[in-house]
Amino acid sequence: MEFGKFGGQFVPGPILVAVKEVEDAYNKYKDDPEFLEEFAFYLKEYANRPSLLYEAKNMTKNLGGAKIFLKREDLNHTGAHKINNVLGQALLAKRMGKTKLIAETGAGQHGVATATAAALFGMDCEIHMGAVDVIKQSLNVYRMELLGAKVVAVEAGLKTLKEAVDSALMKWSTELDKTFYLIGSVVGPHPYPTMVRNFQKVIGKEIKEQLAQKEKRLPDYVIACAGGGSNAMGAFYEFIEDKHVKLVGVEAAGKGLNTKEHAATMTLGQDGVIHGMNTRVLLEDNGDISPVHSISAGLDYPGIGPEHAYLQEIKRVKYVSATDEEAVLAFEYLSKVEGIIPAIESAHAVAYAMKLAPTLSQDQVIVINLSGRGDKDVRQIARYRNRKLID
Repeated sequence: MEFGKFGGQFVPGPILVAVKEVEDAYNKYKDDPEFLEEFAFYLKEYANRPSLLYEAKNMTKNLGGAKIFLKREDLNHTGAHKINNVLGQALLAKRMGKTKLIAETGAGQHGVATATAAALFGMDCEIHMGAVDVIKQSLNVYRMELLGAKVVAVEAGLKTLKEAVDSALMKWSTELDKTFYLIGSVVGPHPYPTMVRNFQKVIGKEIKEQLAQKEKRLPDYVIACAGGGSNAMGAFYEFIEDKHVKLVGVEAAGKGLNTKEHAATMTLGQDGVIHGMNTRVLLEDNGDISPVHSISAGLDYPGIGPEHAYLQEIKRVKYVSATDEEAVLAFEYLSKVEGIIPAIESAHAVAYAMKLAPTLSQDQVIVINLSGRGDKDVRQIARYRNRKLID
């Protein structure tokens, strides 16, 4: 196990061989100066880092209380934090001699980022996506295809992110020699949770440096949405040892915690194994993985990264939830108040900050990780609000 009792490598033999190959390669290159220099080059020159730390003055004034900053991952190339991790893993795949990238995606942002890296580095690309999410995120499906990727609509089960991961793993197992499985979050068998976190920790590193420049201090709160948990882990990691900085992950309460239609893994889940890792999982009484719901395709996952499960267990991170309606209200609020349309995933974090800020003093600081932009969600939110858009 990598994170207390959480983590591990719970995968069948053939896939375990491939996972061990990834582990060996990552251990070989993770501290290699040439690899790190190339990764840093692409983050700066291609992904458009560092991303802005924006003082949300209108939001701060409107809500009263704490000063609010937004970490603008939505301004990265491809429109989300996903590109950070994808560039790191794609560079590793190249060094391993792989010629094809395969990935799962929920909201489509990881799929778009993976297809982007494949185009950049001249690799084949195949993205597995639940059929329900294909409909929710049709714009991102076309973006992936435009970038040269093959998109596989997964019709099994609930046709969402869990099934997309299952499908991608199955396909990977049939072509291990040439293919690299590029996981999009801090989930899966070791070394993926650690590797993805290390490629995403640039977010928190920049927050710390930028806020020191702007405010000469650390934040009081860092808030991020949490599905699989990569944007949250990226934002939190540099602050784990700064005990006075409160870290808050916001998961999807869907239609309510008192219903079956939610994805509140940390609030209502239990210890279990999913997708090669021991972590927190939403389970039925018979031990089956529970069906989940969220208006956000990126948060409708019945598990979470094992490091998050560990951080909850040691009480270093607080995990809360926001309903679909709260997230949509936050989506509309930030759009109107700051002129920034957030991803519906990120809007869950905004929703919690809207409650928290008025309870704090004006000399306190909140940083919200704005993990992605909301262009992809506009049509879906319009439907949610019963607004008809002309095709």
